This record gives sequence, C-alpha cells and structure tokens, in this order.
Amino acid sequence: MTRLADLAELVRAPAALSVPGDVLSGAAAAGALGPRTPALAGASVLLYWAGMAANDWADRRLDAVERPERPIPSGRVRPSVALGVASGLTAAGLAVATAAGGRRAAAVALPLAATIWGYDLRAKNTAAGPAVMAACRGLDVLLGASGGRVVRALPAALTVAAHTWTVTALSRREVTGADRRLPGLTLAGTALIALATPARPTVLSGAPSSTGCVKRGPFLRLGEFVPAVLAAGYVARYGRAQARVLADPSPGRVRAAVGAGITGLPALQGALTARAGARLLGLAVAGAAPLGRRLARLISPT
Repeated sequence: MTRLADLAELVRAPAALSVPGDVLSGAAAAGALGPRTPALAGASVLLYWAGMAANDWADRRLDAVERPERPIPSGRVRPSVALGVASGLTAAGLAVATAAGGRRAAAVALPLAATIWGYDLRAKNTAAGPAVMAACRGLDVLLGASGGRVVRALPAALTVAAHTWTVTALSRREVTGADRRLPGLTLAGTALIALATPARPTVLSGAPSSTGCVKRGPFLRLGEFVPAVLAAGYVARYGRAQARVLADPSPGRVRAAVGAGITGLPALQGALTARAGARLLGLAVAGAAPLGRRLARLISPT
C-alpha cells in the first residue's frame, strides 16, 4: 500500500508553496483579486502536483539509473498509481478552475494542463524544454488574471516565465554538472529580472488634498520600496546559489541552485504583487519562501 509520505514526495508537495504566488501576482496585476482568487490558486497547486507526478511517471526508467531513490524506481509507488495520481489531479485542477472562474479561467487552465503534460511527455529532454516549462508558469500567472484585464498581467507572466527558464535550464544539469557558461547566463538573467521587477511601482490611492493631489504619508512612501526590497531578497538568495555554481559547477551545487530558484520564487512573486499595489499581500506571498526552504529539508523540491 502506497504511503501518504511517498505520494507527498512524488508530487514534491512542499514545492507547491511556490505556486499560489503565480495566481496572486497575476490577479493583482489584472485588478482581479477577489473571492475567486484562492480557488484559482488551489487549482494551480493541483495542476502543479499533477505535473510532478506525470514527470516521475515519464522518467521512471531514467530515474532507475540516475535517481533510484525516487518513489517509483525505489518501488514505493507503482507506475500505475503515479499515472492515476497525475490524471486525477489534472482533472481536479481543471474542475476547480472552471468552477471558480468560469469559461475565462477554463480557457487558460486547459492550455496550461496541456502544456504541463506536453513538457513531461515530449518537450522536457529537447532543446525546447526550458521554454515550454517557462510557458507553463507564464500561463499560471495568466490563470490568476483571467477574471480581469489580462493584458495588464503580461509583464508579470513574462517575468515569472523568464525566472522559470533559468531554473529549468539549470535543472537539466543536476546529474552531470554544468559548464560555467550556463550559470553565467542564468545569473545574468536573474540580475536583469530583479532589476526590472520593481521598476514600475504603483502608488496606492490616498485622501486627496485641497489641491486635488493625493497626500502621501510616510507609510505610503515606505510602501513604495516593498517591491525593490523583495526583489533584492530574491536575487540575493538565488543569485548567490548560481554564483557558487560558477565557482564549482558540480552536480551538488547545481541541485542547490535549482532548489534556491524554486524556494526563492515567492520573493519574486511577492515583488510583482506589491508592484501592482497589493503590498501587504506581496509581503505575505514572499513569506512562503522561508517556509518552503524549511520544508525542502524534508522533501526535495527537485
């Protein structure tokens, strides 16, 4: 009988903390934060877990050689169970998204699910792999924006997609190690992402003065720095891990950088959410990062 702990490892359960921030940043950018947003975030988590299970099912023969400790090659989870879990979570994610967001959410959730499965079954080991995975995360951001002005969420979607490209490109060298060109390229991308993220701060509305201008108190002025602070935290952690790969591109360092990219994503999502004006929510989203790092010690996110 399959244990719950083995299923949690199969779907990389703690790594799902990096997922709701996609939906929240997209919803904030599109002006669509509302009662439906938590359900859409839940649908996103279900689809993410489905992708993790499908990934291990598709890689079960390769993992038997390279990572025999994983749930399927170790015999703790049967391949048929993993495929059933992936299929069931996909159906559940699509159902929740449609129930919460109607046709507009379904119009994003369906291609998102198809892209996830396409990555796992076909694209992952091709040159297109990082771009396809980046598309998955970009669509996830747009799922959150589906109830509002989607076009306004495109910059956030592209930012999360660019980050995802760097993590996926590194993850392809977790077993063999990397040459120094790859971490150099991903580190440059990470720096550009961090610089661009807080570039357009949004001023929250305040009480108009007698001249018709908006009064900006000390708290509001300090709040404008939230996106920059969160972006700095993102690049400090993930960038430092990539710098270590530059110094020593061994498999262990690459895996550590990939883990930092996954667990550090909430800080970037929080910066994007705060940039859209939802600063307290952005701080809450970023707060998932340290919890994710703690849980990653129990179950690897990669």
